[in-house]
Amino acid sequence: MNSNLNEMLQGENEMDLKIPPPIFLDMEGEVLDSGENFMKIRFPVKERYQNPFGYMQGGMLVAAMDNTIGPLSFMVAPPNVTTQLNISYIRPVTAETPYIIVEATVKEQTRKMLFIEARALNPEGKVLCLAQATHQVL
Repeated sequence: MNSNLNEMLQGENEMDLKIPPPIFLDMEGEVLDSGENFMKIRFPVKERYQNPFGYMQGGMLVAAMDNTIGPLSFMVAPPNVTTQLNISYIRPVTAETPYIIVEATVKEQTRKMLFIEARALNPEGKVLCLAQATHQVL
């Protein structure tokens, strides 16, 4: 399922927000699949994202995770804000990696909070990093 993020979040923009956000567009995210409590997005790995070792810089991995967790959170409980985001790096994203896929799932939802888990995978399906996010519903 190849969907446009703007269409998926249509009608959820009562606060005149930039959806999709400019960073999502800059990172060229492509929604591969989504459902009630999950989202799967592919991001190309670009040379300009490399750190001095030639690996994808950790902050860009976090940006890809955030660019998946954030849209998912707005599909589930708009508006909300991230209050905590924890990342665990498992293996590097090398210059030979053409893209990463980020999968995010809402694990728990209360009236005022969302708890989301995500993982970034390389094309072979190996886990690159894991994330846990907490969002406060406004």
